[in-house]
Amino acid sequence: MGKVFRCGAVGAVAVAGVLASLSAQAQQALGNFSNDLIVSSSTYTDPGFAVGATLPNSAPGDGAATASSAFCSGSASNCSSNVWNNDLTDANFGITGDIILQNVNSTTGAVDNTVNVTQVAAAAGISLVTSFSSKSELAINTSLNGTSLTFMGYNSTVGQLDISNSNTPGSIEPGNTDTAAATYRAIGGLNLSTNALTVTTTNAYNGNNGRAAIGIGNGQYYTVGNAGNGNGSPQTTANTGVQLVTSAGVNGALGTNAELGSFSAPDNSPKDNNYRGLTVADNTLYISKGSGSKGIDTVYQVGASGTLPSTSGAAIAILPGLNSTPNSSNPDGPHPFGIWFANSTTMYVADEGSGLSTDFGSSPTTQAGGIDKYTLSNGVWSLDYELKGTLIGSSYTVQGTGALAGYSLSTTTDGLRNLTGRVNADGSVTLYAVTSTEGSVLGDSGADPNQIVAINDTLANTSASAAAGENFSVLDTAALGQVYRGVDVAPVPLPSALWLLLAGLGGLGVISRRRHSA
Repeated sequence: MGKVFRCGAVGAVAVAGVLASLSAQAQQALGNFSNDLIVSSSTYTDPGFAVGATLPNSAPGDGAATASSAFCSGSASNCSSNVWNNDLTDANFGITGDIILQNVNSTTGAVDNTVNVTQVAAAAGISLVTSFSSKSELAINTSLNGTSLTFMGYNSTVGQLDISNSNTPGSIEPGNTDTAAATYRAIGGLNLSTNALTVTTTNAYNGNNGRAAIGIGNGQYYTVGNAGNGNGSPQTTANTGVQLVTSAGVNGALGTNAELGSFSAPDNSPKDNNYRGLTVADNTLYISKGSGSKGIDTVYQVGASGTLPSTSGAAIAILPGLNSTPNSSNPDGPHPFGIWFANSTTMYVADEGSGLSTDFGSSPTTQAGGIDKYTLSNGVWSLDYELKGTLIGSSYTVQGTGALAGYSLSTTTDGLRNLTGRVNADGSVTLYAVTSTEGSVLGDSGADPNQIVAINDTLANTSASAAAGENFSVLDTAALGQVYRGVDVAPVPLPSALWLLLAGLGGLGVISRRRHSA
């Protein structure tokens, strides 16, 4: 929290002292790094079990651990013996980890500031974590009023197993193969000026995970995710997809949730409400679906244009011009993830690829990802081109440090997940994203150390040939045992101490904030 300044006659020395104090506060407040990105991440925590031990929280017959609790073990330098081999005997395998938010320099990739949200929550008596290997989790979005950063996690502690497929206490799904204790999902909101944290727990997304959230004001949030890990139930179906969650008004308390709407696909209705991307642009709500053998992987609009939905029953429709073919008859279709609008007629969509090695080679049989650029004309979105550069299909090697010294991991970039950007004064846009990888030596590609990347694009351009020379730069690569998840360019809230200073001076002007689509 910032200091309170009591001002009488304020002179140049006092002003200098205030500014020096604000500089010190900038090491703590995420919103005070105006040229930086904010990136969410997590680091692996060893839960402590051995090879051959019975895997806890597993369904009968799942078997014993195939690897120790170490991220890498044995003598293989390529990490082929690792904890994620346990996915082979326990399909629910996952380990909770800290939620980390960092200010990352958007030019150099240097980390300027780190906030361990899990520790901030613990100091307030609240448990809040993410699931380390769940690659679709921990998107971050600036709230609609520009004051906070919103994300989703679990009401649990670090080092717990199989939480991401657990039931929620108020929604027990019959036949859920994950026997971990029922755990609330949780929505976190971190104030960009003070790093003060508010948490709302929810019964939504039982048996699966919440992926993204946006604070819309009055203690309410839009969220997306998936529910179900058993035989299904009406309650589980109502807990999936795009939700409106309302806070109870007490930090950490259970909120209420309601599904805003449901989309029915020809091949599978409930599963089609398995969403990943979430954004609000021009007062309109958009979501994306990019995984699952059924449903339709595409971008959707929720409710009417220019009107944010506030009750259940909102219409969900595929954006005109985007993919509308069910996955069951289009197994090599797109894999949409993050969505970012540069303006009302230009949309960028991150595609994470299939994650399969067949995305590459002399005759690829599946589709790698990139960033798709769409232009709206006469009510229909048209694909202008896909930005891949030399990034997609490129491989890199990460060397372990500390306890992982001597180990390494090589993997290949397959596509991009969460996405944000900024419009520049010269008519270009700079896009920022976190990468996805194709299957590596780890048993779970979601545990692969991925990258933060950037690319410049000419906003008015619609020609693939003109964009052919555009290429990605890598701002940072996660370390072995670390993963990047969400990325955002946040507005810069005015620190409270400066508001007090301006008030003491009688008010010297009005400072406005430029909002961006995120």
